[in-house]
Amino acid sequence: MAHERKSLDYYLSLRYPVTLVPEEEGGYTAIVSDLPGCITVGETAEEAMAMAEDAKRLWIEDAYERGEAIPVPSTEREYSGRILLRMPKSLHRRLAEDAEREGVSLNQYVVTLLQERSALKKVLAALGGDLTKPGLRPKQTA
Repeated sequence: MAHERKSLDYYLSLRYPVTLVPEEEGGYTAIVSDLPGCITVGETAEEAMAMAEDAKRLWIEDAYERGEAIPVPSTEREYSGRILLRMPKSLHRRLAEDAEREGVSLNQYVVTLLQERSALKKVLAALGGDLTKPGLRPKQTA
């Protein structure tokens, strides 16, 4: 069954998040990451945000005219909170044993590990570090 396409006005009314990035040479880059390639710049944050609205409108109008799919903003996507995860038996055993020692379910233990990893990644990013590099250390500043 084909999905019924909504009106252009519907898509234009959606609120897409915009990321503002201050540039070293001055000005701001505005990125609408939910719409691939939708990037613009402005001399001030306000100008960049206004330019992002124009860029968003043009991106959506072009995609609509071409009959291409227009993604829903990431802020409006719904998640069930459930995933099916496959892993090696040895890791499953190790995690189950660790959870038992902690006195929690395997599910709660894995969720806790993921939350800790996510929080660590945010802290290291704020400090200029990178979790993909050995040592998990923040970048050194001179």
